[in-house]
Amino acid sequence: MNQVKTLALLSLLSGLLVGLGYWIIGGPTGILVGLAIAAVSNLSSWYFSDQIALRAYNAQPVSRDQAPALYAMVERLSLAAEIPMPGVYLIPGPAANAFATGRDPSHAAVAVTEGIVTMLTSAELEGVIAHELSHILNRDTLTQAVAATVGGAISSLAYMAQWASYGMASDRDDNRGPNPIGLLLAIFVAPLAATLIQMTISRTREFEADAGSGRLTKNPRALASALQKLEASAQRTPIQGNPAFEPLLIINAFSRQGMAGLFATHPSTEARIEKLLALEAELAKAVKR
Repeated sequence: MNQVKTLALLSLLSGLLVGLGYWIIGGPTGILVGLAIAAVSNLSSWYFSDQIALRAYNAQPVSRDQAPALYAMVERLSLAAEIPMPGVYLIPGPAANAFATGRDPSHAAVAVTEGIVTMLTSAELEGVIAHELSHILNRDTLTQAVAATVGGAISSLAYMAQWASYGMASDRDDNRGPNPIGLLLAIFVAPLAATLIQMTISRTREFEADAGSGRLTKNPRALASALQKLEASAQRTPIQGNPAFEPLLIINAFSRQGMAGLFATHPSTEARIEKLLALEAELAKAVKR
């Protein structure tokens, strides 16, 4: 169901882009230029996403000899998930967080902070690692890249519309002039709508990765316990890094309530725990049958 929802949201982004092109420009030229610029920049970022994200958090590669317990845990869970062994990275500092990155399972990495390794129990850390491996298995980095590409194209059109509002005629003769209503939508409404859709896609993928972790470890409650600890820790000691990479992290750096929750890259911890405990009950029933 989450995959269908993600596809629907991506389609909505694409439809928003096409509609803007029609109402603003009235022809294919502006859309093609904006889409080409966004595609090149975002797909380049996606291709090198592993190195960009790892450098943003100063993540350091570790070998089996340097972190035997962590390395063995990632190796064991990767084997269970039937994906290639990703690179293992450690982020210095007391903040407790983790993320996975890479353009596909064969070019992936899992990074955890020193804080999360010392804070969580072995079972809780296993749940976190399984969550990140589920992101890799589900190719969520690809999904986010597509969303970023289309969202970037919408932002590009917004900038083009701002320029058009100053220098172009407001008529639509021969389908070339900008439409005033479309111009207003492009400058103010469309980028906001694109951001909200991207955030919704990110939240959907988090639920899917949580479920993947629970099924992989057969212990959803361990991840639920880890999320409780991580949320409390994130508010006290947020991880230092580029906020643009927050969708990668297993939990938001800060709790967001009310309207601010619309722009949260993750679902509420309460909602995630509720779904994990429901999955625990579901797995228990399956064992009894």
